[in-house]
Amino acid sequence: MYDVVAVGELLIDFTPAGTSGRGAALFARNPGGAPANVLAAVTRLGGKTAFIGKVGEDGFGRFLRDTLDGLGIDTSGLVMTGEVPTTLAFVQLDERGDRSFSFYRKPGADIMLSPGEVKRELTGQARIMHFGSVSLTDEPSRSATLAAVRAAKEAGAVVSYDPNYRPLLWESPGEAKRWMREGLSLADIVKVSDEELTLLTGETDLERGSQKLLEAGASLALVSLGAKGAFFRLGELCGRQPTFDVRTVDTNGAGDSFFGAVLYRLCGKSLAEIRSLTREELEDVLSFGNAAGSMTTTRPGAIPALPTMEEVLACRAHTPLLLR
Repeated sequence: MYDVVAVGELLIDFTPAGTSGRGAALFARNPGGAPANVLAAVTRLGGKTAFIGKVGEDGFGRFLRDTLDGLGIDTSGLVMTGEVPTTLAFVQLDERGDRSFSFYRKPGADIMLSPGEVKRELTGQARIMHFGSVSLTDEPSRSATLAAVRAAKEAGAVVSYDPNYRPLLWESPGEAKRWMREGLSLADIVKVSDEELTLLTGETDLERGSQKLLEAGASLALVSLGAKGAFFRLGELCGRQPTFDVRTVDTNGAGDSFFGAVLYRLCGKSLAEIRSLTREELEDVLSFGNAAGSMTTTRPGAIPALPTMEEVLACRAHTPLLLR
């Protein structure tokens, strides 16, 4: 069995890396893609994971495969193709370290994964099946993603979902909402940003919006709030868990690190056990997730910045909580 299996995008993040001697912006090649980031976070903490997706049979694709292999992620479900190149994303950071993306994927290998290429041996062995909405933007990856998630759910997996809204990848907000809500209908655990909460529910209020996420089918709803921590709802239980005071240099991958750490803490539990968590148990899980997300912001890149268990525990033990 695998603690977490993920299906979706694996791509290259080109992140800011200073300037040349002539003042031109430099970018560093980093492995990225939210589902892969979540798996890397789980693996870094000690979990057993596997990835399902597609990259190009090119230098970038081989680099990505080797990166996952080096982390200990099972890549038997990673398809390599010579027909289209590996997907690329350029990340821009503002003065606060917050990010924006420019994607090069029309087409890119990640959206070319077909249902027939999904390795069912992996979906049938997942304790948690994880996916996002980026692979729902285009066919055939949309059908492949939904087929993988449905197969895992039928086999008894808990399903986790990160809508991960990227406006430039969708034809319209209406199209995005349609397919993001389709993903939501399959989810047991969902993690959204405050922007995604409003998009999916029409609510800006955390309590009302999270209640609507549960009404759509989720059992546990999480709202990541950056420096303000994370909001949670599990049945009638709801509240906010503060984050940690660290020196932030790059927020890329922080939400994936948070979610991966949460899933790591939940991967040994059945859906019934997750639904039965007490407030104290849930706050402890989220505190662990917030420590992982906070530590990730102290280094550049996504996967390269993910913390180890030792670093997460040290952050919780020695860094004061910060609720801003």
